[in-house]
Amino acid sequence: MKLLTRAEELILLAVLGLGDEAYCVPIHRRISRTTGNKWSLGSVYMPLDRLVKKGMLESRLSPSTPERGGRHRRLYRVTAAGKKALRDVQDVEMRMRADADIRIDEA
Repeated sequence: MKLLTRAEELILLAVLGLGDEAYCVPIHRRISRTTGNKWSLGSVYMPLDRLVKKGMLESRLSPSTPERGGRHRRLYRVTAAGKKALRDVQDVEMRMRADADIRIDEA
């Protein structure tokens, strides 16, 4: 099993949460707001491209929008492989936390 980076995990979760409106700007906003850290747009674009290449995200261009001067947005959707990767990360984290919680309680 190949694990996701934390950035990849957060991006997949943001795309799932945004549904049909998942394009870079709202993904960036959601991650920055949720983590409380300011992310650069580049720190979102690069993992998005990587996740598409890995088959964990699909992308398509939206129809042009008049309020953006006729420009298209690149919309993202999590694939079955992306959902499986998120489940795998969650399973590993739960097992790791189970071991760590014992030690945290002792401290």
